[in-house]
Amino acid sequence: MRTSRKGVIGATLVAFALVAAACGSGDDASEPKEGPTIAVGSFSFGESVILAQIYAQALETNGYPVDLSKLEAGSREIVKPAIESGEIDLVPEYVGSALEGGFGGEPTADSDATAAALREAFAAVGVAVLEPAPAQDKNGIVVTKALADELGLSKTSDLADHAADLVFGGPPECPTRPRCLIGLGDTYGLVFSEFKALDTGGPLTVAALEGGEIDVALLFTTDGVIADKGFVLLEDDGGLQPAENIIPVIRQEMLDAYGDDLTSLLNDVSAKITTEELTEMNRRFGVDLVDAEEVAKDWLDANGFGA
Repeated sequence: MRTSRKGVIGATLVAFALVAAACGSGDDASEPKEGPTIAVGSFSFGESVILAQIYAQALETNGYPVDLSKLEAGSREIVKPAIESGEIDLVPEYVGSALEGGFGGEPTADSDATAAALREAFAAVGVAVLEPAPAQDKNGIVVTKALADELGLSKTSDLADHAADLVFGGPPECPTRPRCLIGLGDTYGLVFSEFKALDTGGPLTVAALEGGEIDVALLFTTDGVIADKGFVLLEDDGGLQPAENIIPVIRQEMLDAYGDDLTSLLNDVSAKITTEELTEMNRRFGVDLVDAEEVAKDWLDANGFGA
C-alpha cells in the first residue's frame, strides 16, 4: 500500500518521456530491439517512481522500446487491474503487499516463499513474477522523538497504553488494510482517538507529524526523511509486517516476445538493489529534491547499467 512527493507528472514532461522512450536512449543505447513497447508503470509515491525509472532506463539503454506514460498510475486497486488487462506491462511491486492486497494471500517473513506464492497467483492472469531484490521497504510506525521520549516509546506495542489519546495519520485506504489500522488493532490492540487521511507516506504525512496535527504516522521504513527529521521508527515487535522485497512483475507476453535476455536483464538489475541504497535514493528524492529520473540514472551508472 504504497503519493509522490512531487505530485503528478505534468503533460509536458509526460510528452517528453514518451518521445524519449520512442527514440531509445540516444547514440549510446544498444541497437533498438524489434518487438512490442513495454509500458512501465508505478504506484503514486516517490520510491515506486524511482524504481520504475530504474527498470525503464535499464531497458531503454539495452534497446527495448519503453512507454513511461503509466508512471504514478495510482494505488494497487488501479495498478493490478491495469497490468492484468495489458494497460501496464511492467511494475515494481512489493512482494508481501502484492500477495495480500492483490490476491488475499497470506505473506510471511520468508521472501522466497512469499514470492513463490505471488508467482503462482499472478500466473493465472498471464503475469510473470521475477526474482526479488534484496531491498525491502515495509510499513513503518513513526513518532517524533519528543513524543517517544515523553511516553517511553521504542516498540509499536508501547503504544498500547496511549493510543486512545493519540491521532494516527496515514493513507486514505489505511482503515481497510490488514497491515495498517486493521492489523494494528488485531496485533497490538491499538485503537486511536482519531484517524486523519493524508497521503501515502508522503509530504502531507510528514508535515502533519512534524507540525503536531497527528501523533503517530505511517511512513515507509526506507524513507530518508525519518533520519533527516529525527523521527523515531518504532520496532514492529509483534511481527505485523511481512517480507516486502522489491519484485518486478511483468506480462508474460513481453517475456515471450523478447526471450531470456529480458528476464536476465531485469533480474540482474533487481539483484543490485539493496535496502541501504534504496533508503539513500529516497533521501535524495524526498530531502534533497532530486528528480526521480536523475536518482535512477545515477544508481544505474554506479552499478554498471548506464548507457
